[in-house]
Amino acid sequence: MGIFGRLGTVLRSNINDLISKAEDPEKMLNQIIADMQESLIESKKQVAVAIADEKRLKKQWDSELAQAQEWERKAMMAVRAGNDELAREALSRKAEHDKLGGEYQKNWERQKASCDALRDTLRLLTNKIEEAARKKNLLIARKKRAEAQKTIHATMQGLQDNSAFAAFDRMEAKIDQSEAEADAMGELSSDAAEVGLEDKFKSLETTASADDALASLKAKMGVGPGVGVSAQNRVKIEVPVEVPSNVKK
Repeated sequence: MGIFGRLGTVLRSNINDLISKAEDPEKMLNQIIADMQESLIESKKQVAVAIADEKRLKKQWDSELAQAQEWERKAMMAVRAGNDELAREALSRKAEHDKLGGEYQKNWERQKASCDALRDTLRLLTNKIEEAARKKNLLIARKKRAEAQKTIHATMQGLQDNSAFAAFDRMEAKIDQSEAEADAMGELSSDAAEVGLEDKFKSLETTASADDALASLKAKMGVGPGVGVSAQNRVKIEVPVEVPSNVKK
């Protein structure tokens, strides 16, 4: 084989491989059934033509048989009339129709046998096409089920992939971190509010202590509003009073 022959073989094999890969089983099955049904229609037409020929041959045979019987009747009538010559002519015509009728009979019998075989073949072909149509539906159902299983397996394979679970875990960790940060910010806000409240009370306590100390100091010094509170500690200052001369002591 020359280089061009081998190149052609390689090209044909590659093209056939591409066609095989591109074939859709469902479309191919539908097309095959459609071709079968079209062939069945053509076969029915051919069988119908053969049956028509059979009927035509049968009709011609019947016609020749009827004419032979008619010439026999005429020959008998000529014999009764005492005309043997006319009877011989009638019998001669009868013989011609018998011979021709025999040929038609043979052709009809062969045609009938052929038509019977064609009917059986057509019936078998019809049954096979009907069976193929039913099988086609089963095959298409199997194909769809196989595709569904492939999709499920591919999905399961994707779920079993560690990278998918790792990504899922990373997302979960990020969400956990976000929740923790939100909780921490909430706690810090609560602590800040608590600290501010405590500082206010400490400031109030400090102010109260300072006020008490100031009031105590003022009371001790006898000044301010605290004098009435500790009068016994107050410093007494005596002022001399002049007594009139006419008043007895």
